[in-house]
Amino acid sequence: ATFFPPSTLLVLCVVCTLVVFSVSMTAEQKLKNCNEVRAAYSSKGFNVNDVPNKGVNGASLKVCPQGFSCCTVEMEEKLSQQSHTEIKAPVSRLSTNLQSTFRQRHDHFDKFFRELLKNAEVSLHSMFVRTYGMMYVQNAELFKKFFEALTRYYVSGGAAVNLDSMLSDFWADLLERMFRLVNVQYEFTDAYMECVSRHTEQLQPFGDVPRKLRIQLTRAFVAARTFVRGLTLMPEVVNKVSMVSASPSCVRASMKMLYCPYCSGQVALKPCQNYCLNVLRGCLANQADLDTEWNNFLDAMLSLAERLEGPFNFESVMDPIDVKISEAIMNMQENSMQVSQKVFQGCGQPKPSKAFRSKRSIKDTGFNGRFRPYSPDARPTTAAGTSLDRLTTDVKKKLKHAKKFWSTLPETVCAGERIAPGDECWNGTAKSRYESVVIGNGLANQVSNPDVDVDITKPDIVIRSQIAVLKEMTSWLKAAHSGNDISFETDEDGSGGEESGSGCDSPSCDTDMYFSTTRSPVKPRIDSVGSPSAGGGRLTRKRGAGALRAGPGPARSPLEIKVAGQEEEENDQNWWSEGENCQRDFKKTAFRTLDYPP
Repeated sequence: ATFFPPSTLLVLCVVCTLVVFSVSMTAEQKLKNCNEVRAAYSSKGFNVNDVPNKGVNGASLKVCPQGFSCCTVEMEEKLSQQSHTEIKAPVSRLSTNLQSTFRQRHDHFDKFFRELLKNAEVSLHSMFVRTYGMMYVQNAELFKKFFEALTRYYVSGGAAVNLDSMLSDFWADLLERMFRLVNVQYEFTDAYMECVSRHTEQLQPFGDVPRKLRIQLTRAFVAARTFVRGLTLMPEVVNKVSMVSASPSCVRASMKMLYCPYCSGQVALKPCQNYCLNVLRGCLANQADLDTEWNNFLDAMLSLAERLEGPFNFESVMDPIDVKISEAIMNMQENSMQVSQKVFQGCGQPKPSKAFRSKRSIKDTGFNGRFRPYSPDARPTTAAGTSLDRLTTDVKKKLKHAKKFWSTLPETVCAGERIAPGDECWNGTAKSRYESVVIGNGLANQVSNPDVDVDITKPDIVIRSQIAVLKEMTSWLKAAHSGNDISFETDEDGSGGEESGSGCDSPSCDTDMYFSTTRSPVKPRIDSVGSPSAGGGRLTRKRGAGALRAGPGPARSPLEIKVAGQEEEENDQNWWSEGENCQRDFKKTAFRTLDYPP
């Protein structure tokens, strides 16, 4: 043991006493003089006269430590509201930036898709005027209505336009008009032409173009409009859920963290980071519960974005659509004799036209067009001045950055100048280390929050409803990723909410179909976006005279047409790539002179 002489012990006692006295004098001096608090309080826009000139008894304070204080009850109430405002500010700023980011991306995509539609219409018009001349001009309204319907479908979906029905009607109408042109030596009644148009699917006058075009349009349009819908939803959800809780416990915790240092005269003292995290996780407990469905939604958006870059590329579908429709028209002309003969067998022999001149030249029929080589470079550009690939690459970066936005919000707020590093920080009662454990995110974890009293039995109704909205949108995105559109139309039997698809593409869907020559007033009932239209697949019609039959059945009509099985998706993509690049020799497919049947 070490022994000190009495004189040394006396000196040590005096030094310790002086140190304690000096520290207490410094704190007491700050409380005796509240000038720093007055200046800081006034800078917040409050009346400086609210602040006492020196420390007063704080026994009546409700939030901050009692004892001598530079705060009054009135100041505490005002600073409580100020603290909640300051907690909300960074959250509001972050959420506003997020909303702005995806509103802009929505506007870019929406404008781009609309302009692609318009440019495709302009391109088709220009090409067909050059190729078909007056024959096209006299029938231009058919194609105008076609693009108008596509635009309505993009904007409003199946509620405004049944895409399959619209495409079926388009090809049937086109067949009717072309059938008259290639058979000008005959007269056709309206009833006769209805017989022709009813059997467009079985006649396949346009080859396999209608079927493939239907699949491509369905997938591309469903993907595009669903993706844009997702971009619309994001700002709406963020706007509804980004409000920081204004519960008394959250306001109290905010006040204690931000402004109780004022009451002890330490206006520059900032909260400890872990202390800040517990307060923010308590005040944003419900928002953190969004994270799971929010991330699922973003993953679905990213997956659909990949589809937009690949097989469901809206730009690749719309760009060569004029060439594809032209290819269908060429198929019709090249096979017009066979088509006409089958129609005459099935619908009856028409009467010769009295006005027809047997020596009429082929020029008079209007079929004298010859295609010009297709050049993608000659196409009009969109006002957006970009491509779908560039737009998609950009939005994918933003979507990835937005993941875990809600669960990391407390960390984002409790950073930088808002907190004090190390142990030189405010822990809620004094300038010292924060000893409590940092609790987890989400409402359930707040049962053990030491700084914010959260009722975990009462989840926020608005946020719960938005979780349901995100979940529903995610299901739509996943359906679109598979080429399907979800409709909630109620059928006659009362069932609803079915998922519509792009049609069966497997060989098992091959079916022999026949139609009788008797006219049927019943139109096919198409139940889904993906049910077949012109060009193949399954088609059901109510039984009756003239009904379509799948497979074996009663006595068959002389007109017997087998619907070709659908090819694999890979072949569809190869076909579309050929249309996009269009390297074919158009001279080989120029219109040929027809030998009309006598």
